[in-house]
Amino acid sequence: MRTAFIFAIYLLYIPGSQTPENNAVQFDFNKILNARPVTVVTNHRLVTWTKGIDGNGLADGYLTQSAALFNGDKDAHALPDNPVFAANSSHPEIVLHYSNNDTLHNQAYSITGEGAVQFAVPKAKYLAVFLALTSAEGASNLHIHLIYKNGTTNMEFVLPDYYQDIKPSDADLCYLAHDLAKWGNKNNMAEKDHHNIDLLKIPADPARVLKGVRISKTKPGYLVFWAAAGIKK
Repeated sequence: MRTAFIFAIYLLYIPGSQTPENNAVQFDFNKILNARPVTVVTNHRLVTWTKGIDGNGLADGYLTQSAALFNGDKDAHALPDNPVFAANSSHPEIVLHYSNNDTLHNQAYSITGEGAVQFAVPKAKYLAVFLALTSAEGASNLHIHLIYKNGTTNMEFVLPDYYQDIKPSDADLCYLAHDLAKWGNKNNMAEKDHHNIDLLKIPADPARVLKGVRISKTKPGYLVFWAAAGIKK
């Protein structure tokens, strides 16, 4: 564990308190999304995921709650229809990119093997950055680069497999969505529960202006990057 990180998170999130929502910023990287890992339902038909959350994007995906009900899955552990995940004592509001009203646009960014993705953020001083992620086929070793106007800070994290529960000692992780089912490419439920979308919490330097974030990974693991947000100073 990183002492400085834990101290920063303690300052941001006193147990039982809410995040400073007026300082939360959703980072927009819609233009670079390359995957649709969530099946949605619209106009009384399923629109099946096309690049999923497992098997290098070929094996499984998630469903929205309405899609699961339409599919005939009872008491399904599905994603909520509303992609806005409310702030709580662990994280600010996080908005994912799926919608039952959208059958065309990509919903996430996936990396098979070794690779990287970089995106700009509204230039400001931030206290923390939050990345919604899943790793399948084992853990992903991540290198996170916070790109400031006057240099870059590099940090390393291990994102566990999305079937693995977060350990209490993992202070830099929390759940965004917990205990989800997963479905095959014919929307057949492959496993009924125990899958997660994790949220990686990264301390930022509040004395420097952040302008971008780069996520890179080594070969092991299949990574899906769902959303990002920050807490402005």
